[in-house]
Formats: sequence, structure tokens, C-alpha cells
Amino acid sequence: MSEIRLYVSTTEKQAEEILDLLGEVFGEEDFAIGTTEIDEKKDIWEASVYMMAEDESDVRSRVEDALAQAFPDVVLSREVIPDVDWVSKSLEGLKPVRAGRFLVHGSHDRDKVRTGDIAIEIDAGQAFGTGHHGTTAGCLEVIDRVLRARKVRNALDLGTGSGVLAIAVRKLRNIPVLATDIDPIAVRVAAENVRRNGIASGISMVTAPGFHSTAFSENGPFDLIIANILARPLIKMAPQLATNLAPGGSVILSGILASQRWKVIAAYSGAKLRHVRTIWRNGWVTIHLDRP
Repeated sequence: MSEIRLYVSTTEKQAEEILDLLGEVFGEEDFAIGTTEIDEKKDIWEASVYMMAEDESDVRSRVEDALAQAFPDVVLSREVIPDVDWVSKSLEGLKPVRAGRFLVHGSHDRDKVRTGDIAIEIDAGQAFGTGHHGTTAGCLEVIDRVLRARKVRNALDLGTGSGVLAIAVRKLRNIPVLATDIDPIAVRVAAENVRRNGIASGISMVTAPGFHSTAFSENGPFDLIIANILARPLIKMAPQLATNLAPGGSVILSGILASQRWKVIAAYSGAKLRHVRTIWRNGWVTIHLDRP
């Protein structure tokens, strides 16, 4: 059965407002919602809700009712998502991402792997948005530092996307990793990337918006939590993220513009976490915190 995406095209600010509205409409129901940057320079974003075809009529009616009241000028669009779309996309035209010992590359760049590299092969095109190489590289650098410096027994990759960060953790340490995303298509792509990188077990993939899943209580609390998302949702989930962090645990946050870093740090300081360091990459920052 086909999967359907209902979405609106708008600005980043309004997309976040619509995301909040859809979160209120659907609560903890099993519909993935999210925002995606389409054009950074033109400030074009999409706010989406995903469902199976059999649920479309009911979901569409509820979305239209909510938008009519709060955002009467937006246009609701529809996309049918074939299963093959994401898996078949590749990183052609995008350069490998090198961060410390890690090299993230597409299948067409296997010849770029050097002796001593920890190679991660990713062929899911939507895993790398415009400007987001800086966030991936920053997270990889801090993951390497944290896993060198202390014993980590388990990890959470929140908003896993392509699965690259979960794969990185598992390649460095033989520990269980929970990888979650609000988008079921991303979860399927991430699972395929895990298999492509020769990881047979140890990474659990779950579709979950925020912390709304029993998977977190069943697998946590976590010694390491990685969340490469966006500043606003990171700020909102600070208390929940801190609740799921084990005593002495580490947190790696990214998807944050340099200008947003102090708001994020303040939110997590309020959740009793300590700022350790900030990594800067191409206008983006990755923030490392821990629980003293």
C-alpha cells in the first residue's frame, strides 16, 4: 500500500508553527510529522504529515480543519511516496565528509577510503541537506572524542536521518544503539544503510516523534545521546532529553546555527547539564554537554 505525504510549502518560522499545530492535532497517534528545508537562500520549508493511503481521508480532513483556522492562506499539497524513491537516491555530486577518523562517502567514492579510515557508506540523498555537512562532521568529531574519553554502555541517536551517526557509534564501540526518527521513510533508509555498512546487529530502528515511544524507557537511560536536528525542537525537548540521560552521561547536539548556540546552551543549562565544548563548522555548531 502506498504511503502519502500531505505538506505545505512556507517559511521556516511558519513551518515550525505548523509543526507545533500538527503535533497538537495528532498528539501521540502513529503519524509522523516533520519539517524539511527546501531552499536555504529563499527560506522555503515544508511541513509534512505522513500516513498510509487508507488513512488519508481522515488525516486530510483534520489537517485542513486545523490549517483553515490558523493558517488560511497556505495550500495543502499531496505526494505519493513509492518505496524505491529514497533507497535509489545517491550522493552523486556530493563530496565525502571527513571528520577525524571517519569518512562518510557514497558508493561512487569508495576509492577515497584510506588506510586507517573508519568508512561509512551512505547513499540516501536526502540525508544531506544544503549546509548540513558541517553538522554531520561536527557530531562525528565529538562522538570520537567522547568514546575515546569515557566508557559508554549504550547510545541514542535521536532524529537519525540516514543513520550515519548511529553507524559511527556502533563502528567505534560494540554497544547497543537506539536510532529514532519521526519519518518512517528515513527509518527504512537508515536500516538499509546499517546493513550496507556490514552491521548485522546492535542498532535498533524505531519511528517515533520526539520522545513519544516506549522504546526510550525500554532501552534507556542512555550514556550518550546524539540529536542532530534543529535548534527550536532541541530547546523544546531539553527537559525530556535530560530525563533520558544516565548519570554522568554525555549529550551531542547539532543542526544549530552559530547565532542560536546560546539559546540552546541556556535551555540545557536549565535542565542541569554542563556545557563542555562547542565545535564550529561552516556556520553551524555542534554542542557537547554532560551531566556532572
